[in-house]
Order: sequence, then C-alpha cells, then structure tokens
Amino acid sequence: MRIMGILNVTPDSFSDGGRFVNEESVLAQAAAMVAAGADIIDVGGESTRPFAEPVSIDEELRRVIDAIGAIRKYHPIPISIDTTKALVAREALAAGADIINDISALSFDPEMIDLVRATDVPVIIMHMKGTPRNMQKNPVYEDVVTEIVAFLDERLRWAAKMGVERERFIVDPGIGFGKTVTHNLQIIKRLREFTSLGCPLLLGHSRKSFIGTVLGREVKDREIGSAAVSVLGALNGAAILRVHDVATTVQAVRMTEAVMAADATN
Repeated sequence: MRIMGILNVTPDSFSDGGRFVNEESVLAQAAAMVAAGADIIDVGGESTRPFAEPVSIDEELRRVIDAIGAIRKYHPIPISIDTTKALVAREALAAGADIINDISALSFDPEMIDLVRATDVPVIIMHMKGTPRNMQKNPVYEDVVTEIVAFLDERLRWAAKMGVERERFIVDPGIGFGKTVTHNLQIIKRLREFTSLGCPLLLGHSRKSFIGTVLGREVKDREIGSAAVSVLGALNGAAILRVHDVATTVQAVRMTEAVMAADATN
C-alpha cells in the first residue's frame, strides 16, 4: 500500500487552497509529508473541485514547475503531476516529476497520448462524468461501478491501440467527480471490482463532500472519516491512497495491514 500526499499549489482548491503558494510553504509541507511516511507527492496547479473554472497553461506552469523543482532538489520521493495538459505534464517531467496524473483519462488534450507514448512514466487515469464545471449537475448511472469499470477498460484499450500498454497505467474511479453521495459509497463498498482491470487502483477520497454529508462535518474536520475510508480501501484492493492527512493515513493503514498479516498459529 502506497500513500500519496496531496500538495495543491492553488489559491482555490476545496480543502487547502491558498496554503501552499510559495517555495517556503511548499517545501515545509513536502518535508512534513515525507517525514510522515508519504510514498508519493502529487502536485496540482489547477483546482478540480466541483464548478471550478479552468486556468491558463501559463498560470498552471507558473504554479507547478517551481514547486516540483524545489521538492526534487531536497527529496528523492516520487512526484506526480496532476494535470490534463500535455505541455504542463512535459515541463513537469523535465522539472523532476515521475508520474502523470490525468483526471480526464487522456481525453482533454489530444497531445497527452503522444507525450505518454514518448515517455516510460506511470500514468494515472480517472473516471469523471463531464468536466469539473458541470460534473455534479445531476449525475445518473444505471450501475455506477459497472459503468466506471467499462469506461476505464475502454480507455485502456484505446491507449493500447495508440501504443501504450495497460501495464503503464494506474486507474482511479474518481470519487466525487460526477457522483452523488450514494454513488461514492457504492464505489467504496465495491472497490475490489476495479481490480478486474489488471491495473493498480488509486482511491482519492480525502476530505471530500460525501464524507462531510455522511458525518455532518466541514472540510477541515473530515480526517477521521477519511481515515475510515482509507482502511476500507486498504482492505478492498486499493494500491494507492491519495490523501491530505498523510500521518493519520499511514497509521491507520499500517495498523490495518498488521491485523490482516497476523498469524493465527502464533
């Protein structure tokens, strides 16, 4: 189980917008995540919260490239770049990033597949119904898990036809991206079904609104709910947990793993 720490260098992300907008704060947060046991740091420069407005390529580059370069200077930890833009991903890789995390599953920028094909880095693809601007406007599914599995499988098959084999990919069902509270809960309950795709599975649930709805908690008070979902993810096939609260998640997951590994004969 790997823990991916979220580092949003944005002014408007739903949970930590505006907190990490200069090199000093970025490095302090990266150091804290590394010390807490993060395995990956995910850097994003464009908010993908519901109803978020897109930002320009120049602005996104300004936000992420220096941050990635600063982290790489001090830490050997793998870094993922959270972007849908091929130019941003290319520059991020040149600055020291190791993974591409594309919430559009390589569909927003037609040049992204060319970049992916020209590199050998792992690529995370996610399911989203619509775009961040409209994804939460009455999302409807007949069977949310079956439909997401089919979507991700189609994208993997398409990528293979474009010359990028399935082994390069990590899949993300897209908690909160065009899903109701019930949809999100169903995805978590049936998480193991996504392992049929034959790719490592990433779960990105941290502090999201469905946790707030279930527990009646504001964004800053969803650490316990997020940890509970992390445990469920660890038990049900997730390979990577993408979270804000790295220290809490590491403890919850390590305890879960210890229990599951306990030998009944001793």
